Formats: sequence, structure tokens, C-alpha cells
Amino acid sequence: MRFAGGLLLIATLYAFQQPFKQYPGIEHFTYPLPPDYQEKTEFAFARMMFPPGWHNGYAGRDYDWHTGISLWSQDFPAADRHFLLALRRLSRVHARSVEQVVNLDDGDEVYNWPWLYAVQPGEWGITNEQAARLRDYCLRGGFFMADDFHGTIEWGVFEESMHRVFPDRRILDIDDKDPIFHTVYDLDDRIQIPGRDHLREGHKLDGVGAHWRGIFDDHGRVMIAISFNSDIGDAWEYADDPNYPERFSGLAIRIGVNYVLYAMTH
Repeated sequence: MRFAGGLLLIATLYAFQQPFKQYPGIEHFTYPLPPDYQEKTEFAFARMMFPPGWHNGYAGRDYDWHTGISLWSQDFPAADRHFLLALRRLSRVHARSVEQVVNLDDGDEVYNWPWLYAVQPGEWGITNEQAARLRDYCLRGGFFMADDFHGTIEWGVFEESMHRVFPDRRILDIDDKDPIFHTVYDLDDRIQIPGRDHLREGHKLDGVGAHWRGIFDDHGRVMIAISFNSDIGDAWEYADDPNYPERFSGLAIRIGVNYVLYAMTH
């Protein structure tokens, strides 16, 4: 009976989830689909689409943010699929081989996906309604990873948006002993992860030094994991590029694996 109940629950979840849709990215307009992309799995990598804000670095070069040729699709979908390939090889998580694009404006859709990832939130322009939906998602047990934003101005944009998401909660540095850094790999020695175009400088803009921060719930669970001044998405995207240093892509993959397992177990 338990087994039958479990099957019913999974079938119900699938019934309410939006189907996979292939979007073009601002870097990768087309990208090949893996042969198993329609497989039903226990985990999907959900990427958040969002409107750009006043600090949008793609202003004039992007289109309607609903289409995919926009700020949120940086590194997309190469980063997502490279990471998912690593997650399938390095863990027992039954992960789908393709990403799921999620729009916070689509009613209750975000609640179907326990993991949510966004790039360049230092340039986004999420609305108050989207901020409220993100807050509710996190308080219900969802996990949000904010990645690839750098320097003083982008931190200011992100911090203002997080104040609208959680006006009553502070952004804190995540302690080295926190379980999120030890779920699978022990990640005591974390270094700044630069994007491919910033390898020579080692950082972007005035974003010198990596910061691993978070917003916690009342029980100490990380609800929002923040990789400030690092570009984990680029490290995933170029994990198979011999010109991109393995020490960066290897660490980025281990961080991602830890975060997924943490999100699924906490």
C-alpha cells in the first residue's frame, strides 16, 4: 500500500508540473537535446527566469525576458546540463538531464520544484509580487541559489531585492562548519571562482574575494545560498573546456553537488 501511495504521489506531482520547454539562451541560441531528456526523474534543475532591472548589462541586446534571450539565460543551458551530467555521475540523485525554466509569475508552478537557481541577480529587476512568491517558496521548504554577481553595485541591487524578499531576515556569512559545506564533500578550502573572461584578473569589476552567504530559516536551514563574487555557472559551462582551469570547475561542481544534496535533505 505504501508503494502504491508513493506512485500516486509521484503521478500527482507530474500531473501539475509544467512540461519541459527548450528556450534559447543569450549565449547559446541552440543546444542539442540529450536522448533521455523526457525521462521522468526524482530531481530537476530549475532555473529561474526574471525581468532585467536598471543595471541590466544586456540592455539593447536582449529581447522580451519571457523568450530566453535575456539576462537570466546567461551560461544557459550549457551550465545546467554540464552540472546535471556531473550530478548524475557523482551522486545517486536520479536527476533529469535537462533543466526546467520556472517563472515566478506562473501561479503555483515554482512549488513543484524544490531547487531553484538564478544567475546575475545583481542586474535583475524582480517585482514585489515575485519577491513575495520567492519568500513563500523558501519558507515552504524550497532552496534558492543566487550566483554570478560581482562588486559593489551588483551587491547593492541584490541586497535591496532580498530586503523585499525577506525584510525580517539578514544575509549572513555561512559558517565553514555548516552542513551545506559537508553534505557530500568537505569544502573548507573554497576559493574565488572567476568566469572564463576574467581568468587573468581573477575577479570581475571590484568584486575581489569570494563570499559564501545565506539567508536562514528559524531552524538554521539555508533557504537562500549566495555565491557572491564567484561565477559558478561559468565554471559549469566550461567544465569540458581545456582552457578553463579544472581547479575552478572541480570546486564549482562539488559546491553544486553539496547544495543539491543539502536542498533534498534539509
